[in-house]
Amino acid sequence: MDTSIRARWQRLIEKVIPPMPDFFSLMNEQCELCVQSMDIFVNYMESGDSDKAKQIRRLEKHGDALKMRNSRILNKAFTTPMDREDIHDAITRIDDIINYAKTTVREMEVLDLKPDQYMLEMAIELRDGSEALQRGFAMLSTNPSHAEDDALAARKAERRVERVYRQAIAQLFHSKNLIEKVPADNGGIEHQQLAMAIIDIFKHREIYRHISNGADHLAQAADKLNDIIVKIS
Repeated sequence: MDTSIRARWQRLIEKVIPPMPDFFSLMNEQCELCVQSMDIFVNYMESGDSDKAKQIRRLEKHGDALKMRNSRILNKAFTTPMDREDIHDAITRIDDIINYAKTTVREMEVLDLKPDQYMLEMAIELRDGSEALQRGFAMLSTNPSHAEDDALAARKAERRVERVYRQAIAQLFHSKNLIEKVPADNGGIEHQQLAMAIIDIFKHREIYRHISNGADHLAQAADKLNDIIVKIS
């Protein structure tokens, strides 16, 4: 067939059946943003720097924009390389990880709370899990069966976050910790110190729980990656 005729036929076919968007690249882009956000999240937990908090909020807005763009592309796509529901769930769950980093930092600002070692340890695990997630999604288009180890690595990161979370809560509510915060004192200010110490405990517990919830969404994204691997391998 003549080249010009072939080109006209190709344009006609594309008008009737639009070419399939590269959903693998779209999901990879969201994973890259997630890793970038978790890097900044770790930096914030190391320093408590307000500029890092601002960066996280900017990245979260960018993540929302990416999610909306990818959802629109998905809704308009004539064909997809996998189930539409799987693509939708993947882009939503990846974005949720960034959302929880943003809400964690925002609540720390509202509660006037500084990062501690437990928060930093959990943030590092979230970053490591996000990097595993990124590696796994990046392999879907070329070698999906090899992405299984990365899905498992992301799931293990969530379990490590939960382990640190339990350690943090145990330490937080340990009676010795409370006694150290409220030393015996002459003058009747012990009740005020006790109230402040209890408030501080529940502030920390709120932040620990937020980071743990972010890890739950990391695990959900890893589970969705595993679902996709099974279906397209």
